[in-house]
Amino acid sequence: MPMFAPLDQQDRPVFDAAFQAGFVDLLAWRRDVRRFRSDEIPEPLLGSLLALASLAPSVGNCQPTRWVRIDDPGRRTAVIANFEAANRAALATYDGERAQTYARLKLEGLREAPVHVAVFCDEETPQGHGLGVRTLPQMRRYSAVCALHTFWLAARMHGLGVGWISILEPGDLVATLDIPQNWSFIAYLCVGWPQEEHRTPELERAGWQARVDHPLLRR
Repeated sequence: MPMFAPLDQQDRPVFDAAFQAGFVDLLAWRRDVRRFRSDEIPEPLLGSLLALASLAPSVGNCQPTRWVRIDDPGRRTAVIANFEAANRAALATYDGERAQTYARLKLEGLREAPVHVAVFCDEETPQGHGLGVRTLPQMRRYSAVCALHTFWLAARMHGLGVGWISILEPGDLVATLDIPQNWSFIAYLCVGWPQEEHRTPELERAGWQARVDHPLLRR
């Protein structure tokens, strides 16, 4: 007997032209949001986004993503201080006009976003029984990134904005959040209702970097 019974043809979804066009719009309008309204996010909506994120691909079906919500004011203040120190250090690496442009960029929404979520990868999860990670153990982390991106698209689908903050010192962040040693830091996300919406990335609008399409290489 086959391991998986074939789906009935009537049960298979049809991704028609309207769906395809909507998916293109979803990708195009998924922006890194830094300007949030302070309105609260309904708890059931957050739960549904995490449930959708669990459908993301993961190596060996190990689902190593660990989500940590940061509500404590003291911890949030420490995260903001972490960002500010890392941002000053980053600014010091630029000179001239590039430094002036960097200084004008808004790179986070830590004070405005109603929800903060840190994303981690459990490097020692027993789920998946090690399938697919003997030669490429980093696949667990890539799996967590897939879950993060699925969460991001699902949030955008519901009108929410997500901002991914990478200007943080990971060791200090892990200490601030009291995270298990076997969890690797993946991302710090701000989540909330955007003040404004754009199809074009903010960094492109600010003159920092235009989007580039890379060609497919053949070997």
